[in-house]
Order: sequence, then C-alpha cells, then structure tokens
Amino acid sequence: MAQLFPKRANYLALILAVAGPLAGTLAVGGVWYYGSPRYTDVGYRPHQPVPYSHQLHVGELGLDCRYCHATVEVSSTATVPPTQTCMNCHRLIKKDSPLLAPIRDSAASGRPMRWIRVHNLPDYVYFNHAVHVRAGVGCASCHGKISEMPEVTQVEPLSMSWCLDCHRNPLPHLRPREAVTDMDWWPPANQVEVASAIVREKQLVPPVDCSGCHR
Repeated sequence: MAQLFPKRANYLALILAVAGPLAGTLAVGGVWYYGSPRYTDVGYRPHQPVPYSHQLHVGELGLDCRYCHATVEVSSTATVPPTQTCMNCHRLIKKDSPLLAPIRDSAASGRPMRWIRVHNLPDYVYFNHAVHVRAGVGCASCHGKISEMPEVTQVEPLSMSWCLDCHRNPLPHLRPREAVTDMDWWPPANQVEVASAIVREKQLVPPVDCSGCHR
C-alpha cells in the first residue's frame, strides 16, 4: 500500500506542540497590551463643538482651573463649566467670533453646551475629585500639562493598576495645597520629605482594597 503522508509529516505533532502554546501566549499578550487603557485610551483627543484651547486660556492667560471647574475642591465631580462662565468674558471679548457661535446660541436658548467628555471612568468606579485635591494631588498628575494642550488629550491610562500604583506610593504626586493647580510646579529636591510631611499632617491612608473604588 502506498504511503499516504510524506515523511516530513512526522514533524507535525512536534510543530503543533511548540506552536500551540506559543500562539496562545502571543494571543493573550496581544489582548493584554492592545486591549489595555494604556493603548486604547491614552492619546484620546475628541474635537469639541467649540475649539477651546487650554494652552491659551491656562498657559498664556493664566486662568485658574477652578474658575471653570468650580466644584473640584468640594465635590466628587469637577463639573464642566456652564455657558454663563464662558460668557462672563466672551460677552465682551471676541463677542462676534464665528468660532464662538455655539456658545452664543447656548446662552440665547438656555440649552447647555454638549461638550465631549475626555476622561471617562467606568460607572462601577468611584472617584472623588475633592478628596484628591484636598490631599494635595496636582491636576497635572492625572490630566497632564493641560496648559500646553490646544485640545485636551488623555495622557494617563486611568486604569486600576495605574491608580493602585499611586495609592501604594503617593509621595511623588503630593504637593502643597496652594500648588495643586499650578502647571509650572516641579517637585523639589526634598520631595520625599515634603510629601511625607503632607501624609503625616493630613493623615493620608490611600485605600488599596476593592471597596476603596468599587462601592
């Protein structure tokens, strides 16, 4: 009887034994990397209905974060500024600019602006802005150098592991309360000592158990 399979078919089992686990490992690694927030979310930069430039308003004009995000020190949410906040200035400045037509229409109609959210945590995650601000975590630690962004871009993954890394070692991210919104602040040479003093003064104990963020 003629041989049905060539001699090289004897190596098929060996190839499958090696390639199978390797392919599985590569598949898991691919999903782990390309499906992670560091790959899918970092760099997200939606175009807003009005081209508001933080580089101009914060970086050049020196507008404080809390002027627009007024509740960030007292509420779990930072809030998006209402149209009236924009009109406080633009009733007089560039009041006829075609780029600001949506703002004027919103003010005239009473319908709020539909800004596109950039930093968006899942509904099952609890995050409190006020707690972090009062602890001395700077805006730039999570949002990056907003003062250099013509369009707001997500620069951190905001993943569970990223948050836990900070909770386990918050010292690099703590600063004096008055410097929380300062985009030009830079950690001093004795940052560990300064941050350790903040931890002691405020008795900070960042939670690392599940109930800290999943309530």
